[in-house]
Amino acid sequence: FPTRRSSDLKAGDHVYVLPLTTIVESLRPRPAQLRSVFGRGEVVMVRDEVIPLVRLHELFGLTGCVTDATAGLVILVEDHGRKIGLLVDDITGQAQVVIKSLETHYHRVEGLMGATILGDGQVALILDVQLLVRAAHTSAGTQFRHQEGLP
Repeated sequence: FPTRRSSDLKAGDHVYVLPLTTIVESLRPRPAQLRSVFGRGEVVMVRDEVIPLVRLHELFGLTGCVTDATAGLVILVEDHGRKIGLLVDDITGQAQVVIKSLETHYHRVEGLMGATILGDGQVALILDVQLLVRAAHTSAGTQFRHQEGLP
């Protein structure tokens, strides 16, 4: 199984994993940095760059998460020169993780590239940054269908 250095993100009671190579930076945005753009949804302004904002809790239908972007963290991720900001509750740590495909053991889940078991035994889902960035930069947006049985 492939392994990768990653950062663990918290959204409500759920932990998600992001490959470290995709993370540009993290920030707690100020209200002046957040905007709604007609036809494009929410964006975060970072050093005069307009970056689509993806709320992880909305993407996967999670409850009990930070909904005020100024109270959470925005993780800027990049794929092929295109960026998005992922709104999460917190970063909980870093680890070397073993990636196991969901397709092999379950079925394809949009927005996820696999799963891993953390040091404490908790299962964490690994975010598919390439797909999330592509979806955020298309008119389709990033509202994936909530997958039954998965957070």
